[in-house]
Amino acid sequence: MQPTLRRAGGFALVGTLAVAAPVLGRAAFAPFAAVAVAAAFGITDGPLFELFARPADRREGRLNGLAGFALAAAGLAILATEIGLPVPLFVAAVMVLAYGNLGKRLVAETTDNPFLGAAGFGLGGSLAGVAGQAAVASLSSTAVLLPRFAFLAVAGTLVAALFREMLFERDDPLVMLSTGMLLWLFDALAVAVGTLDVVAGLAVTVALGIASYALGAASVAGMLSGVLLGLLVIVFGGVGWFAVLISFFGVGSLSTKYRYDEKTERGIAEENEGARGTGNVLGNAAVALVCVICFAASQSFPVDGTLFQYAFAGSMAAALSDTLSSELGGLYDDPRLITTFETVPPGTDGGVTWQGEVFGLIGSAVVGAVALALLPGVTPLGAAVVALGGFLGMNADSLLGATVEGATFGNEAVNFAATLVGAVVSALAVFALL
Repeated sequence: MQPTLRRAGGFALVGTLAVAAPVLGRAAFAPFAAVAVAAAFGITDGPLFELFARPADRREGRLNGLAGFALAAAGLAILATEIGLPVPLFVAAVMVLAYGNLGKRLVAETTDNPFLGAAGFGLGGSLAGVAGQAAVASLSSTAVLLPRFAFLAVAGTLVAALFREMLFERDDPLVMLSTGMLLWLFDALAVAVGTLDVVAGLAVTVALGIASYALGAASVAGMLSGVLLGLLVIVFGGVGWFAVLISFFGVGSLSTKYRYDEKTERGIAEENEGARGTGNVLGNAAVALVCVICFAASQSFPVDGTLFQYAFAGSMAAALSDTLSSELGGLYDDPRLITTFETVPPGTDGGVTWQGEVFGLIGSAVVGAVALALLPGVTPLGAAVVALGGFLGMNADSLLGATVEGATFGNEAVNFAATLVGAVVSALAVFALL
């Protein structure tokens, strides 16, 4: 057994202390505080030191990694007992990180494939998150709500896996605290999580992960971002919302792969063979995520959730419109700068072709049609508004590309602004017309 696997097992055992929270009550932080003190000042050599020590710990002669992990767990325990963080979420946040890492290390014993490692993290963390919440419910004599536990466990695991992919092992305390806070938000928004929604969401989660791996459509971090987004959209919004989302990711990914070698020769191809990273996913879908969260929150406030539905569709229309305009329109010669109409080399920020404009309009119309077919309450006029918002968002992307991209803003920021334009135009137009 590799030292990293033994260490992951040791951290998992420490994380399991969280399950005692219902019994310990306000002293739930105490076991973790004791572990932190022992790791920082008491254990400097011997078998326990060798079990938990990371390379940096050996250089410093102190178990800083274990101390940080335990302190973060103690902090969440205090939030749970003194501030109001639900105890099951405290337990889930600790368990998904500890056992997710154990699952990843188990996979690493046989393969170094990063996608399979992420799958091991997801499986280990999700199972532990469900088990931890169920154990708390049993010890507290409260109802065991498996669909809700499963949703929160999987969502927490995806958050932890994504943060861990983007950060380092030494940032486990930050990962744990961030996971706990986001789970608190998800729990508050999930007012009525139905079994069917959760089953559908989990099925989609698995399918998206497998498809991303098989098609090479995303990096590991990009895959985790997309899967988390899909899960939240289908649980908080519904199947129709997810259909709108997947119309962007599916058609957009195919357009990125289309004639990729030719795009490479022209200097307009996406990096990493078109695999989407976290920045690309969030740049195109961050506005959509905010819209679905606001839609879920609107059920508890006197706000018309329909506006967020149209804003969501408008942001996705802008994202697909811009993607098709760039990926397909970029294959044609003689692009012109949108601000001056002078001819520029292919791939120039802000350069457009008339073919790209047509493809962009088709992309926004596709999203409008999907919204009309599958989103409740979307009218033909509303679908046209979504298509218009997406088309305007695409041109806003080109305008920003010609004026501020590179010197002031990166590509992800420009994509975010374009989807925001699509969302705002669609929501305001619907509010004024319908």
